[in-house]
Amino acid sequence: MSIMLKMNPETINELFDQKYGANGTKTRRGFEQKAEAYMIAELIRESRKKAQLTQEQLAQKLNVKRTYISKIERASSDIRISTLRKIIETGLGGKLHISVEL
Repeated sequence: MSIMLKMNPETINELFDQKYGANGTKTRRGFEQKAEAYMIAELIRESRKKAQLTQEQLAQKLNVKRTYISKIERASSDIRISTLRKIIETGLGGKLHISVEL
């Protein structure tokens, strides 16, 4: 019976434990960092579309290349908080809020 549970995880956490390792492990942290980068990329992409801007238009507002915006939206480039703030506030006219949970 326990073999069946391992093959068919019942929760998302069990699946993540099996696939990426337990919480706190190096592989799990790597997965979580990539997942967070993807979520940020999606938020930027959706916000840009909601603002009815193309990547090129957003890039022009920020004085960067369109390919840079594309990399950010594909989560293929790490993004600094200052850059994220510039995109959200200068490029999209929004406000960036950051919270920390301990």
